[in-house]
Amino acid sequence: MPACAPRNAEEDAGEGAGGPGTRSPNDLPWRRGAGIMLLNDRGEAFAGRRKDSVAPAWQMPQGGIGPGEAPRAAALRELAEETGVTQVEILGESARWHRYDLPPDLRGRVWKGRYRGQEQKWFAMRFLGRDDDIDIGGPDAEFSSWRWVPPAVLAAEIVPFKRAVYEAVAAEFAPIIESLTRRARRDGPPASA
Repeated sequence: MPACAPRNAEEDAGEGAGGPGTRSPNDLPWRRGAGIMLLNDRGEAFAGRRKDSVAPAWQMPQGGIGPGEAPRAAALRELAEETGVTQVEILGESARWHRYDLPPDLRGRVWKGRYRGQEQKWFAMRFLGRDDDIDIGGPDAEFSSWRWVPPAVLAAEIVPFKRAVYEAVAAEFAPIIESLTRRARRDGPPASA
């Protein structure tokens, strides 16, 4: 099975041939995931501060793709789980899967040591609701706070091992972001702000 192929449920449960402890870190596959650049009408991106990080670490909503789940469906599910947001318009999808490797000190601890990092399909989505529709306090809350930030700022505020992915995603979605910011400059603030 190629390293980037989706894994089946048996392997995800740790029952695959050899188990997670029998491979070198570079032989491990990437975990498939979906990421969301949630944009407001001003072209600013949602950033949530991770609860599990001692240092300030801000990130966009993202998470794993379940067995048999399509990337777009996973992105919408993760967005709802992490932010409570369900009112969106999908504006774009990354042309490729973006990968990052976990640093060596995390490889054995994250995802039960089964993956070397993640490969993610990213989606640009326009938020159609109001700021008070955002709810980061769900049962499996990942964020302690949130804010809207210019997408170019996000790469500097993410953990270093995800930085290249955030830079690539911001570059890929730059035309979408520019279209929103141009419209906001032309039309002024939205009525719901």
